[in-house]
Amino acid sequence: MSTLRVTAETLTVHDHPNADALELAQVGLYRAVVAKGRFRTGDVAVYIPEQAVLPAPLIEELGLTGRLAGKASDRVKAVRLRGELSQGLVCLPAALDGVDLKQAAQDGTDFAELLGITKWVPPIPPTMSGDVEAAPDLLPWVDIENLHRFPEMFEPGEPVVLTEKLHGTACLVTYLAEEERTVVSSKGFGAKGLALKEDPRNLYWRAVHGHGLSAVAARLAARLGARRVGLFGEVYGAGVQDLAYGANARSDGGVGFALFDLSAEIDGQVRWLDPAEVLEPGELPLVPRLFTGPYDLDTVLALASGRETVSGTELHLREGVVIRPVAERYSPVTGGRAIAKAVSPAYLTRKGGTEYE
Repeated sequence: MSTLRVTAETLTVHDHPNADALELAQVGLYRAVVAKGRFRTGDVAVYIPEQAVLPAPLIEELGLTGRLAGKASDRVKAVRLRGELSQGLVCLPAALDGVDLKQAAQDGTDFAELLGITKWVPPIPPTMSGDVEAAPDLLPWVDIENLHRFPEMFEPGEPVVLTEKLHGTACLVTYLAEEERTVVSSKGFGAKGLALKEDPRNLYWRAVHGHGLSAVAARLAARLGARRVGLFGEVYGAGVQDLAYGANARSDGGVGFALFDLSAEIDGQVRWLDPAEVLEPGELPLVPRLFTGPYDLDTVLALASGRETVSGTELHLREGVVIRPVAERYSPVTGGRAIAKAVSPAYLTRKGGTEYE
């Protein structure tokens, strides 16, 4: 899940093809449906992204009472309005009257706290929870920002790799070579520096044992001369999320797993490595690699949609893709790794979807 920032943005306004009273305000690659004439191209307004939870007074002020997502009708979610995808809210909250929004846009000011907006935290099912302990040696995962918010992250023609983004739950595994010990966590607990104590009922530990992750990490640590190895994979199947890819995580041996990233501490430095380059063929299931070649936005957006390829039978829609450069690098755009996601519009607007971390 990407980070939450509520910022002032310069808008590009487009006609709505199916509604005379509506227009589309563009921020990055996102487009939000707005009332016709409310904004013009070049105006600066506040953009509230998806997964933002709004306080009741702001919801009332924006005229959105009962129209947002979640049990409390307070969460921003992608919707289709008159056939057009609307992602996030573009507005001018009264609390910011008198604020120089043009300067705020230049400064990248985050208004989330001032407006009382928080990030939605998905619920944790019992199978993904458990007793936890401090894990200071855990190799952490990072939030992947959305390409639609940061379209300038990659240069046209830059060599990139696109892998399929799976709808499951992220499993963080750190192997400590000196102790010959495995630390297991989820993305949510891992962000707090916590690990899950071993429990045969826990989904992540079932994936670790079912796919031999500790043994793979130990072999890799020996090959690389690493003090720590981090395996980051998606655990999936029926009982995890609404998209199951033909796996059944409710049954013994039915937990699906696909590795999407890998890190290792070598000579005191943590490095991100391409799993396909450092693992032996067939050593672990990997997320499908859909494209390797020059970066092109149209190619990315086309591949973000379609049918999943994990099951081999195109059982359901694809969540999206993850984009990263062939050569690992830093991104001055986000101040971290150059890695982004692009999500399928069909996935965002599907009915009955689940969203657990």
